[in-house]
Amino acid sequence: MARDLASIARLLGATLVAGGALGPKATVASAVPVGDFAVVPHPQFATLVVGSPDEIAHGLDDPERGDLLRLAVVVATGPLAAVPDGVTALIAPTLDPSVVLPTLQAVLATDAAAEDRAVLAATKVLALAARRSGVAGVVAELARRLDGWAVLLDRDAQPIASAGAGALHIGDAVAVAFNRPVRVRSRALQVHPVGTDEDMSAFLVVTARSGSTSRARDLSSQAAALLDLLLRTHDGSRTERLGRATMMRVLEDGGPNAVALAKEWGVRDRALAAFTLSARSSSVDAERAVIHWLEDLGAPHLLTAAQGVVTGFVRAEHIDEIADRATTFSVPLHLGLGSPSALDALARSVEEARRAHRVAATEGRSVVHYRAMPTVDLVLDRLAPGDARTLAALVDPLDDDLVDTLHTFLAENGAWGAAAARLGVHRQTLAARVRRIEHVTGLSMSSADDRAAAWLALRARR
Repeated sequence: MARDLASIARLLGATLVAGGALGPKATVASAVPVGDFAVVPHPQFATLVVGSPDEIAHGLDDPERGDLLRLAVVVATGPLAAVPDGVTALIAPTLDPSVVLPTLQAVLATDAAAEDRAVLAATKVLALAARRSGVAGVVAELARRLDGWAVLLDRDAQPIASAGAGALHIGDAVAVAFNRPVRVRSRALQVHPVGTDEDMSAFLVVTARSGSTSRARDLSSQAAALLDLLLRTHDGSRTERLGRATMMRVLEDGGPNAVALAKEWGVRDRALAAFTLSARSSSVDAERAVIHWLEDLGAPHLLTAAQGVVTGFVRAEHIDEIADRATTFSVPLHLGLGSPSALDALARSVEEARRAHRVAATEGRSVVHYRAMPTVDLVLDRLAPGDARTLAALVDPLDDDLVDTLHTFLAENGAWGAAAARLGVHRQTLAARVRRIEHVTGLSMSSADDRAAAWLALRARR
């Protein structure tokens, strides 16, 4: 554990005079005899300079050494007649003068060894996280170890991965890493280059809320070296994931292309059920877990992952097995399951899985089946055919583009930014389309009742 001046004063039974720039909470870095003292290694860390009262007084009176001693902390082994202004001092320890320096050096050496062991143990955990979850896993584990946050930025100041950091933290990280003239809100930020000056690959910016500053610095340096290795190592699985993501989009779009692709992928079933899965902890690789499950079941890897959320398809006969594995997993998972749908119309099952997943994550549940949710289907199943047609007629005047816009807008819970991004349009374009929808249908998207009616109408027309 790192020692501060206050704890050293208690250990020695000395009086602390905090007249200089270093306060009682300043971390102690080293202890040297006054005769050997020549330089302050780091102005933010306390260097203890030990000597007799006469040696300390003589050093403070010397014009050259006095200025240097004011940057350190003088430890007088006996009473000192006077402490000049601007000097931090520990005076008259209760220990025998001959053992003050050896005691300080032994204590600091013991603490340094403990720090080294802690960093070594944490570095092993970071290496394990790298093997399991790559760059994101290292950043997440580092933030947890520091009890703070961590942001990894590329050379263009774009975030590669972050953990425990919000938008303001990322802005602060960019400002300090690239020396931008922006007011930084966070304190005690550390910037660790990832790579060499000649070949920089990224910047790691961290802050620790508690614990040793030196330990945070050493551990972050180790993490930066590990991240440099990961960023420069070709990841064959990345190409595989990209291919799976592309094929998943084809399946979700439906139609003959989806059926043909499923057959080439080795899927002989006529229907599949969608699932959406995430882990409560960012250090868990949910994608890897699902792949293990599918391998055990002898099922194809019909899945893709983005930002820790896995979306995929399974056979109807495997739904219960997937649900059981999610429920009994070692850490809490959130799984949403859609209803089985034909291969040429899987988009509905995907939407159901995503909605069920949102419920699972919001309510802290392990598994939610869409069909078990007493919501839309419960209403539609109880409508007479004529009533269902009447309800669907609400959106009949809309063309296909406006229907797609309305469906996406409602599926994203009215979030303008998310809906516009999903549609691939500007927010102003989305706003114009929504106004057109409101004009044609007579519904208001600012009304909860009208939004519910619009969603029921969309579901009823399928």
